Amino acid sequence: MDSISHLLAVLISTSLFLFFLHKLRRSRSPKSWIRLPPSPPKLPLIGNLHQLGSLPHRSLQSLSRRYGPLMLLHFGKVPVLIASSAEAAREITKNQDLIFSNRPQLSIPSRVFYNNRDMAFAPYGEHWRQIRSLCVLHLLSNKRVQSYRGVREEETSLMVDKIRMLGAYSKPVNLSDVMTSLTNDVICRVALGKKYGVGSDFKEWLTEIVVLLGVVPLWEYIPWLRWTRRFDGVDKRVERVAKEMDKFLEVVIQEHRVRERREGDGGELDFVDILLDLQRENGSRSPIEDDTIKAIILDMFGAGTDTTFTALEWAIAELIRNPATMKTLQNEVREVAGGKDEIDEQDLEKMPYLKAVLKESLRLHTPIPLLVPHESTQDTKVLGYDIASGTRVMINAWAISRDPSLWKNPEEFRPDRFLETSTDFRGLHFEFTPFGAGRRGCPGVTFAIAVDELALAKLVHKFDLGLPNGVNMEELDVSESRGITIHIRCPLLVIATPHDC
Repeated sequence: MDSISHLLAVLISTSLFLFFLHKLRRSRSPKSWIRLPPSPPKLPLIGNLHQLGSLPHRSLQSLSRRYGPLMLLHFGKVPVLIASSAEAAREITKNQDLIFSNRPQLSIPSRVFYNNRDMAFAPYGEHWRQIRSLCVLHLLSNKRVQSYRGVREEETSLMVDKIRMLGAYSKPVNLSDVMTSLTNDVICRVALGKKYGVGSDFKEWLTEIVVLLGVVPLWEYIPWLRWTRRFDGVDKRVERVAKEMDKFLEVVIQEHRVRERREGDGGELDFVDILLDLQRENGSRSPIEDDTIKAIILDMFGAGTDTTFTALEWAIAELIRNPATMKTLQNEVREVAGGKDEIDEQDLEKMPYLKAVLKESLRLHTPIPLLVPHESTQDTKVLGYDIASGTRVMINAWAISRDPSLWKNPEEFRPDRFLETSTDFRGLHFEFTPFGAGRRGCPGVTFAIAVDELALAKLVHKFDLGLPNGVNMEELDVSESRGITIHIRCPLLVIATPHDC
């Protein structure tokens, strides 16, 4: 105990000394001409880290109401610009998009994604431009997304069958688990060529990766705490999941090489097929090394499973809490379906209310509320404030989507608002950017929405959904989980009563 007390005394003394030294240096520095964004008071060494709380998007929204839509915080030694208005988001992702197109170097994503050889976390530069162009043209184009229509229709029908089986005799169905399996199975078939579920740890590794991406070790912001890496267990978790996932993806790639399937053979090309074809076509000049293929595939799973499932889960939860809205949606879907037993993707174009429900769910429950952070590459000005090169930038898309100056009754679930406006989520309307905007916006929007729309339509077409044990719909617990993606904290358990079509 004496040694611990001595260590604490040394740390406190060091903190106080550095604090007063910093104050003295600031008082002597000729920086009066620099106009910095407003900042909440910060503590020595840790800066504003203590103000983040367990749900940073909510804590930062609260701070922005006091200090303004553009704030400068310090996470340890790292300056972080927080943008909480549509005007600030527009400036960062459109007017000065190039300046803010870099990504900060983050230790955990770097290790999981093969030294950031993926698209989401790669630093801005030639590698990122090549990979993004490749993904947009060959993996996520409208034509390619449409080519997987059969996969989506088949897997959503299997989802319906599973719910009907699990819900036999009015037993509660864990809808969160069912929808997780749906999105995982769709992406497995599209990216890897087949499903990996029973008998595989693949799903558990993906879950662990998503959890780890939401972990920001204290030592990343406070370098003198790096010694704690030996005790916090994060390094071991990252090393284990990265090793297991690499072994799995290596087997997948080698299986595809042996098979050498081609589109002309009548088989369905998956993402690994396409990437290996591009690798062969470019030969030694190819930017697509095996590690790059693995990193891109992991990107697709991160964007195509976790966030896609989250949007669908929140939509169902809000519909259950708002029975009148649920009834309106069911009436639309069932009227379009008519006497058909199965809804297909062509029917979705006749369902404007369905699309409005998903938009409203994404507005209220942005899957990644703070998006993926940006980093400035040069000194600049934003809304009249001076921003230094190397500043980390976080856009609170969740807070912007609930801004009362932009949205009427922003805390209410009101899909009708999207029937009265052309506002969309594809990065052109900065009051609503759940998938980001600009160069670093998510290019997989079309794919994700195609899965969500079809799954939601089939759910409300085939079932009447209620809560078990006589719980009122308005009493559903919708508290949020922690992490980079915000889920409903408790699994969504429902009674799914088949509807006689």
